[in-house]
Amino acid sequence: MCGLTGYLTKSFADESEMQSTIDCMSSKLIHRGPDDQHSWINPDSGIAMGFCRLAILELSDAGKQPMKSNSARFVMTFNGEIYNHNELRIEITKECGNDFLWKGSSDSETLLAAFELWGVKKTLQFCSGMFAISLWDTSEKILTLARDRFGEKPLYYGMVDDALIFGSELKPFKEFPGFKNKISRKSLSALLKYNYVPSPLSIYQDIFKLESGTFAQFIIKNDMVQQIAYKKYWSLEKTISLSKESTYQSMQKATEDLENQLKDSIKSQMQSDVPLGAFLSGGVDSSLIVSIMQEISDQPVKTFTVGFEDSEFDESKFAKDIANHLGTEHTELFVTPEEVRSIIPRLPYIYDEPFADSSQIPTYIVSTAASKHVKVALSGDAGDELFGGYNRYFWGPSLWKKLKIVPFHLRKLLGKFMLSVPKLAWQKFENLINFFLSSDKGISRLDEKSFKIGSRLQWIKSLDDLYFSLVSEWQDTFSLVIGLDKKKEVFPKNFLTLTDFTSLNLEEPSERMMYQDSKTYLQDDILCKVDRAAMATSLETRVPFLDPSVFKLSWRFPINMKIQGTMGKSILRNILYKYIPRNLIDRPKTGFGLPIGSWLRGPLRSWAGALLEPQRIKNEGYLNFKQIDNAWQEHLSGKRDNTSKLWSVLMFQAWLEAQRNS
Repeated sequence: MCGLTGYLTKSFADESEMQSTIDCMSSKLIHRGPDDQHSWINPDSGIAMGFCRLAILELSDAGKQPMKSNSARFVMTFNGEIYNHNELRIEITKECGNDFLWKGSSDSETLLAAFELWGVKKTLQFCSGMFAISLWDTSEKILTLARDRFGEKPLYYGMVDDALIFGSELKPFKEFPGFKNKISRKSLSALLKYNYVPSPLSIYQDIFKLESGTFAQFIIKNDMVQQIAYKKYWSLEKTISLSKESTYQSMQKATEDLENQLKDSIKSQMQSDVPLGAFLSGGVDSSLIVSIMQEISDQPVKTFTVGFEDSEFDESKFAKDIANHLGTEHTELFVTPEEVRSIIPRLPYIYDEPFADSSQIPTYIVSTAASKHVKVALSGDAGDELFGGYNRYFWGPSLWKKLKIVPFHLRKLLGKFMLSVPKLAWQKFENLINFFLSSDKGISRLDEKSFKIGSRLQWIKSLDDLYFSLVSEWQDTFSLVIGLDKKKEVFPKNFLTLTDFTSLNLEEPSERMMYQDSKTYLQDDILCKVDRAAMATSLETRVPFLDPSVFKLSWRFPINMKIQGTMGKSILRNILYKYIPRNLIDRPKTGFGLPIGSWLRGPLRSWAGALLEPQRIKNEGYLNFKQIDNAWQEHLSGKRDNTSKLWSVLMFQAWLEAQRNS
């Protein structure tokens, strides 16, 4: 796990200028790779590559990057891990003969040998792992940038004047001479809508995220950088479609096959020449990963969780019970609200571009705890998207089944009515309902839920609209973002038609939502959150559920093997019950949350108020200050809980302030 950066241009006058520039850019990624920093330049070709290394496999200089292939034709920087690289080595040796000289045991060396032997596309298709790669072909003068299938590892690229810049984060871009790319209004709109900037966009104009499962190639022609290829080497849609052609009929057989495949994935991802552990939240996903790790391991697995003083948000006791049952070497980090809040000013630096999933804070805290003991941690991420864990998969289709009976204009009227009912009235109605219901069937926060549903009813015309409304905060960003081109569609408004879903064999509403999440939310929210939080503490994270074989297998399970009633991840639970008693697992799903809403009215009020000050927002010229102030005043008065809406604005405002001060 590391950080890479570089550029391709013919603008520099001499070698010393190229060297000082790449060294300065690389220095901004030391947190991703504190063990080593090196660079490689070729002034004649105009290429420079920088690398900061977090040594995980092959700790000697044989793993040093930038790395040259045996023939010296290719030079590469590579961030990530190739879990099947030993198998690839065997195949390479077979084809090249036993006289093939391996200098070390790193997966980087394996990659280079594969590129020489099989070419770019074939090699990437063979690789099982997480990666961002820059590859320079000294013979053809071609720069290749590549990213893993699911976007576990970040890779930005784009033009600054006549230079192509690339890197694991945006920090190095700002060190390149002449960088002055403007903020993208389209990206800002998407941020406020979804709480993240979705691929292929970045917060800056003309700077992009390379899409997952893709490689791009560039050359210099007539002293100008030109893109000559942008190709998919792997298709999410094709993989799902092929998998669903052979769905399981037997739950027992499906469970056995999944458990075996997870064991293979976890075993391959436990390869490390440095201490390794796992995050343990006490939920289904992380508990299953740790259970299998402990079965495979011949010593107690190091596990980590974060605990909070506020019992409403503290789930560390569940993780501790599971750790005790499995016999792991468990570490709990308890933090005070003051310690949590002290992290907030650092978020713009940690996340590099505006990012507004507030679970970013506890993710950073647990990464900090783990990084003091290990350099690698496995996580249970992607379990929800692959196996039906989110609440929207249960009640979203059920809600739409009822809503679609009502004409759209009546739904709009109903939505307006729900928004007009005062918060106090909803609370009284909630008390009345709960008076007649048993305690285990009572409802809570009826006022907040009614407001959310009411605000969304005015936009929903289809099941796909319902999905995007459920994953959106600000529903109408056209009036919120100043200068947004209304003629251009705001990503990811690329709804698939019913015909498209049918071609994917995705007629089940829940599966359609899971597909959309796998394509967008998983990559640009969940995986981004974990990568930035962990790498800020120099910790590598690995995601066993995203092994290509596990992913393919997950789409062979019919929806009733994943979701039964309002209980998700049924097939994962079937496996987990073999390792952990049901009473330690079966409880309501909760998020990795914090009381941000109440903090904004209390200890964070001054900080937030300064960032949301109307004249300040008006002078900056990005947002409609009246809408922002209205949401802020509603929140302060308790009329509405606008936490998620305000957090996205605050993360942009805090990031904007950090850019001015950097």
